[in-house]
Amino acid sequence: MNKEQLFEQIKAKRSFLCIGLDTDILKIPAHLKDTSDPIFAFNKEIIDATQDLCVAYKPNLAFYESLGVIGWTALEKTVNYIREKYPEQFIIADAKRGDIGNTSNLYARAFFDHMDFDAVTVAPYMGEDSVKPFMTYLDRWVILLALTSNKGAFDFQFLKDEASGDQLYESVLKTSQKWGTTDSMMYVVGATKAESLEGIRAIVPDHFLLVPGVGAQGGSLEEVAKYGMNDQCGLLVNSSRAIIYASNEEDFAEKARESAMNVQVDMEELLLEADLL
Repeated sequence: MNKEQLFEQIKAKRSFLCIGLDTDILKIPAHLKDTSDPIFAFNKEIIDATQDLCVAYKPNLAFYESLGVIGWTALEKTVNYIREKYPEQFIIADAKRGDIGNTSNLYARAFFDHMDFDAVTVAPYMGEDSVKPFMTYLDRWVILLALTSNKGAFDFQFLKDEASGDQLYESVLKTSQKWGTTDSMMYVVGATKAESLEGIRAIVPDHFLLVPGVGAQGGSLEEVAKYGMNDQCGLLVNSSRAIIYASNEEDFAEKARESAMNVQVDMEELLLEADLL
């Protein structure tokens, strides 16, 4: 899926919502825990209830890896289910990989050849040769960590280079543009850092941004749209817990839909205000 196709989905769904499938075996409704695959059963109902309100799903791999083989099986079944029933959806592996080239090549093979994700999140700390193996896959995306929403972001990401005057995350944005195109690279920018979006857009005006932190983490959707939206929307705004755990009872899918619809309605209004619909 290229940038134009993703924008077409945004216009068709009137939404730039990405739903994070951060599926915790300890938090899913009790009645699902007696099924043969509780994680997949939960994901399937969430997906069926919300697929017309979002343009992307983002499984966070830690929730699946923590369960060993059972978790990996549930993840594969989840991706295959989306591919078969809702092929228009953009699927992101929230894996935050970042290693030397040979290892990155194997990670890319795992996520793109074996598991058929559209995109994978990658940490840029080890530089170009750790990112390039992911870029060799046509019609797949690298989503590079640029400015994250966690408190620890201030430990390194705002360090300033005295020679250039750039903060570290700005150097990441500037340097990495040589590695990929606007059809192959996105950036993670946390919603809780919305005040930095205007400056980020000055550096990467045409790239899509994956923006976590709206919802349970308290980021403002309106602020993200105000400073981060471009003429092709250019945003995938993620919400996880606020949607998938809207209820832990048997009505969890219905409540998840209600929560997702509330976000989609707000997104539609923002797209209309930006004259993108």
